[in-house]
Amino acid sequence: MGQTAKPRDLRLDFFRGIGMFIILIAHITHNPWTLWIPARFGFSDATEMFVFCSGMASALAFGAVYARAGWLLGTLRIAYRVWQVYWVHLGVFFLTLVLMLALNLSAIFPRDEVGALNLYPFINNTGANLVGLFTLTYVPNYFDILPMYLVILALIPVMMGLAKVDPRLALAASLVLWVAATAGLNLPAELWFTKPSDRPWFFNPFAWQLVFFTGFALMAGWLPTPPVNRALVWLAVGIVVVSIPFAWGRIISAAEPVREIRQAMAPLIDKTDFGILRYVHFLALAYLAWVAVGPAGERLRQTGWRGEVIGQIARVGQQSLAVFAASMVMARVLGAVLDLAGRGPLAALAVNLTGFALVVAVARIAGLFKRQPWKTAAPRAAEQATDRKAVRAEVRT
Repeated sequence: MGQTAKPRDLRLDFFRGIGMFIILIAHITHNPWTLWIPARFGFSDATEMFVFCSGMASALAFGAVYARAGWLLGTLRIAYRVWQVYWVHLGVFFLTLVLMLALNLSAIFPRDEVGALNLYPFINNTGANLVGLFTLTYVPNYFDILPMYLVILALIPVMMGLAKVDPRLALAASLVLWVAATAGLNLPAELWFTKPSDRPWFFNPFAWQLVFFTGFALMAGWLPTPPVNRALVWLAVGIVVVSIPFAWGRIISAAEPVREIRQAMAPLIDKTDFGILRYVHFLALAYLAWVAVGPAGERLRQTGWRGEVIGQIARVGQQSLAVFAASMVMARVLGAVLDLAGRGPLAALAVNLTGFALVVAVARIAGLFKRQPWKTAAPRAAEQATDRKAVRAEVRT
């Protein structure tokens, strides 16, 4: 008998979907809506949400393969996923570059879009940087999340091997890697530049794997599910509230003492090496979100228009790789349109809502392709009629 497919976790899909919408908003250049995304009021942002949820999803998708088929076949499954994400990364880079060149050549848009992404070093030294691009030793800042994800995916077989001995070994290895990253372990981002550069990857994968494997460990059962109790809820609320003055730009710019404290805590909130306060802040938010949706996400199971909105967001979360890749390309074009339109409130509303509609459309199209409807489609009426005529002719003869 075949195995029954494990039902999707609505909570995971919903929050991945929320993360996709926030990531789109954040990457539309000069977007006034970015003033109201969660990153403006705390140390963590949608990147943590994306990586954490990816860890949870990986535990569901790949952990089951390891359990059913063993370490070797599980690792082959990871290699296949790495291969897929690698080509998505390259596709996002080249498609974005071509579109930015097209915007520049149109002479309609006011900004140098290629220069805004700092891609002239690639154009001016294409041969060397093409080698760097394909070997992940040239990683422009805008195109740095998927390379980070590739390295983290490649760490899964190591962690699964350690967890087979004892899950605590995998957790310890993740912590050791994070400590090593904060001490300087990273990868080169401009190895092939004409002038030597020591710029590392903006998202240090050896640091960011900590939040990924936290999500992975929770879903895999390596870490216990935190209890729901009032003390923990208030602790999480306190962490979130106390963080606001040191993250909100208006308070920072207006209060010198707050600005000085923020400067002093810079290593603790550093994005490249995933500062510890980012981790604490994100865990507090994740705990509050987990409590808010109720056991098994029961508060997300709505009817009417609420259910439809939640369903659309969850569908976006189900296709997070396709949506993320499309968002990174679309955001630059939408940002150029916003610049052309003057960046006013109505222009921002139109551009962001257009982006949301495109994100939903991409998720639906990706879901359609994954279902492969051509395999299960019923024969068309005309074809059936032709078949019946052929049968009748054969009977008469």
